[in-house]
Amino acid sequence: MKEWRELNTRWYQFGAFVPLFRVHGQFPFREIYNIAPEGHPAYNSMLFYNQLRYRLMPYIYSMTGAVYHDDYTMMRGLAMDYTHDKKVYDIDDQYMFGPSLMVCPVHEYEAREREVYFPAGHGWYDFYSGEYFTGGESRQVEAPYERMPMYVPAGAVVPFGPEIEHTAQKTDAPYTIVVYTGKDGAFDWYEDEGTNYNYEQGDFSTIALSYNEAEQALTLGQREGSFEGMAENRQFRVIWVSPDAPFDFSLENLDKGKVYDYTGEELVIKR
Repeated sequence: MKEWRELNTRWYQFGAFVPLFRVHGQFPFREIYNIAPEGHPAYNSMLFYNQLRYRLMPYIYSMTGAVYHDDYTMMRGLAMDYTHDKKVYDIDDQYMFGPSLMVCPVHEYEAREREVYFPAGHGWYDFYSGEYFTGGESRQVEAPYERMPMYVPAGAVVPFGPEIEHTAQKTDAPYTIVVYTGKDGAFDWYEDEGTNYNYEQGDFSTIALSYNEAEQALTLGQREGSFEGMAENRQFRVIWVSPDAPFDFSLENLDKGKVYDYTGEELVIKR
């Protein structure tokens, strides 16, 4: 039971960062409260990653839009993005989930650390602590029961949404954009109705998010396109992450910081 519970937890951690997150099976039942009681590390971890996936919905949904419109690949072997670094060619237990999250799963019982290679070309931030690592080197990193190692490249621009339970749920709460400084970066934020195929007829919108390292500025470009029910105005928080100002990640900390109003016109936010 102890081993089964821990490996289920590791499966949830990994599963939160694949295109389709589902836990199949009838017996034993797969609801998290049937795997572990509330308050147990397994329960806490599975709940955290479920909630994190939904807070990442703007990032994930934007990638699904890119899959349809641009033939993008969400789950990416490191060689797809770091072809210049030959050391990544034989790494089969790390991958990029989109452009901004390097996922390093743990799949062995009682493992509490693992080796991680940080591709060359830029620095990397620990997703949870904000600690900065130099690219082009390997490290033995901690992998506590409740957390799976995950890292973000310098230059990443990652949008997070408010707490929701499904893609059709609408809310006026502010969104959060986390900017991992150290290099220029960009991300195209995609939206559509979330419940139908009208995007095939052109009913969707995009906002180009771009970060300029020299100017220390984030630009939210003019919105392109539209769809029924689209929010004309939005509020955004911006969180800046740097080696000397790490971000201690928590779902609660995503909701802290200055709020900016976006009306669909270009908006430049200085650090």
